[in-house]
Amino acid sequence: MRPYTDADMPRLLDAMAGWIAEVGRCGYDHIGELPHRIYGENRGDQRPACELAQVWEVGGEIVGLAVNGRFGSAFDVFTAPALRGTDAEREMLRTAAATTAALTTGRYVSTDLFECDATRIRLLNALGFTHFRTWDHVNEVDLTAPVPEPRVPDGYAVRTARLSDAAGLAEARNSSFGDDWTGERYRSGFMTKPGYDADQEIVVEAPDGRIAAFTICWVDERNRAGHFEPVGTHRDFQRRGLARAAMLWAMRRMAERGITMASVNHNAENVPARKLYESIGFVRRYETYGFRRKTLRT
Repeated sequence: MRPYTDADMPRLLDAMAGWIAEVGRCGYDHIGELPHRIYGENRGDQRPACELAQVWEVGGEIVGLAVNGRFGSAFDVFTAPALRGTDAEREMLRTAAATTAALTTGRYVSTDLFECDATRIRLLNALGFTHFRTWDHVNEVDLTAPVPEPRVPDGYAVRTARLSDAAGLAEARNSSFGDDWTGERYRSGFMTKPGYDADQEIVVEAPDGRIAAFTICWVDERNRAGHFEPVGTHRDFQRRGLARAAMLWAMRRMAERGITMASVNHNAENVPARKLYESIGFVRRYETYGFRRKTLRT
């Protein structure tokens, strides 16, 4: 085990794409979640990525990754298929839980998993974790079927992002999610980090030049799979179909590249998000379950 470095990202993306190609999605998030969780959730005012993520290698080959301290008290662990269910995976989970417990002041540490992942459920139960909630719905849409044409009100434009959009994207994210990005932190802490491609961040520009809506459409070429994370609309521009238009625009581009399926996750309790994605053709494929354990100090 060693700390993550920026140079690991290309290898991690390739490794996880290979794991998914070998055994399927159950147990693995889309590869786009890696840069999103390591950089996109780290707004520059937290610990550096090398303190929040850990990599496991065997003979120079990456076989595991942990992302610690998500939302303050949660962690992720992704393990190569050959090590699933072994003492090695159990040790990865134990280490990630301990690392996150040291970072949080909360009563619990938590993680989530696909409901079909009986192996991870067994290991977490052995480590004292219990199921406490349904976390996300994981939805998919078939991109081999015709994708409706995106439509926006007069004066609005859908386009790919530019580095010069950093301040506008920071403002839109803060408005959408209650984040505290600055333009400089968004540019230096995310847009210029490995794994990010401005051509995959889609924005809807308002007539006054502000970023009204946005999404990132991550692409896994090996598995011909796309993924949206995040999807947001500035509160000043909601209920105008702008996020829908951004997603449809991205879906048409992905289909042109030979991507055959796209996915998007949302909190199971987020009804507006569910209705938006259903209106575009997404259907629920998986649920994720939250598991937690009290920290030692409680």
